Amino acid sequence: MKNPPPKKSKTQFFCQSCGHQSPKWLGRCPSCGEWNQFVEEEVRLSPSASAAELKFDGAPLAIDDISATEGERELTGIAEMDRVLGGGIVGGSAILVGGEPGIGKSTLLLQMLHNMAATGLKVLYVTGEESAKQIRLRGKRIGASSKNLLILVEVDLENILRHIREIMPAAVVIDSVQTMYSDLLSSAPGSVGQVREASGRLILQSKKMCIPVFLVGHVTKDGSIAGPKVLEHMVDTVLYFEGDSGHAYRIIRSIKNRFGPANEIGVFEMRDDGLREVSNPSAFFLAERPEGAAGSVIVPSIEGTRPILIEIQSLVSPTNLGMPRRTAIGVDPNRVSLLIAVMDKICGLHLGNHDIFLNVAGGIRVGEPAIDLGIVSSLASAFLDRPIDSGTVVFGEIGLTGEVRGISQIEARVKEAARMGFTRSIIPKTQSRDKMPGEGMKIYRISSLRELMAHLF
Repeated sequence: MKNPPPKKSKTQFFCQSCGHQSPKWLGRCPSCGEWNQFVEEEVRLSPSASAAELKFDGAPLAIDDISATEGERELTGIAEMDRVLGGGIVGGSAILVGGEPGIGKSTLLLQMLHNMAATGLKVLYVTGEESAKQIRLRGKRIGASSKNLLILVEVDLENILRHIREIMPAAVVIDSVQTMYSDLLSSAPGSVGQVREASGRLILQSKKMCIPVFLVGHVTKDGSIAGPKVLEHMVDTVLYFEGDSGHAYRIIRSIKNRFGPANEIGVFEMRDDGLREVSNPSAFFLAERPEGAAGSVIVPSIEGTRPILIEIQSLVSPTNLGMPRRTAIGVDPNRVSLLIAVMDKICGLHLGNHDIFLNVAGGIRVGEPAIDLGIVSSLASAFLDRPIDSGTVVFGEIGLTGEVRGISQIEARVKEAARMGFTRSIIPKTQSRDKMPGEGMKIYRISSLRELMAHLF
């Protein structure tokens, strides 16, 4: 009797940008819109690991019978990192860290593990991109030297999981998840299937053993984390590194956090001996502010739970071009165009035949509507060539009819401005109390853009 022919392996096409699955090749991904991203991969027809490894063996429980204690958080020894994580590391949590190449992800995580190892905790740093000697050289540069800090150079997922079970570390860093692979899948490391397999099994192991795991992820050309989008849903916290090589600062921002506030930021300064936390970001961003310059204004912005003073600069110049240039760095360009139209209609400042360049000094990116009043003030100052008083801060949202709308955490913004030595605040009239915090601070409440011009100069 002849043996039956072997079954052909089933394949599917996966988008390498978002992980969208299709039975046939597509030129353009219907999910993320990227072109030429579909790659054929083998689909697993049998379980990749033992049944005991891929399940919790749980049973339904009444919600009243479940213990609700969060437990003590493990401090990283870096105050800015603890702030972003919501007060420290929660046991069994999975944290995804993304950022541009060379921005400092590996350096910061190695510093964090060194601080934890210095307290007597055993920690594990797994790398698939560098050799052990390279990690040692970086450790010397940043002062990381401890017997409790273990380095593992490995890309095989099964070996990594075995070492984690044997060592039982207090924290694990996987640098990076795109380099890890499982022999049970035939696709190449970094593919959607391998990233999903490695991440899922690492996160499951982390939950079962109550060991926090940090997954370092590569980013695509548009700045998002490479691999399937479901990866960001699987983890508990998503952290993004922001900054560029032209500035000394680095910002780590929590995009998602199940154990703390989202959009919280930590500010660091890149030095020769590693990243150093910045405890006073307002002073850091205003250190080189010009005095008496038209087009410059200070706006108190809220990043997570922290008020930070930022400087908005504008340059407005006449142009002979048929299409004036509009450049905005650090803010939404569409929002700037909207505010320019409101200024033209309400304030009579005709900027249609002017080139406009707007920048948030220091390279920081701000997205909240509270900076609307700062953008308009900066543009008006540059257009009229009249500097704004150096002791003034402005903030508020602007509507299409020129009204100034209230925003959140007004008291915290005014208090931060007073702490930094500012003496005047122009704020929305609505949602503001009669008595505001801040000794010696003069408060001007406005309800429309017409009132702004009366108090600005």
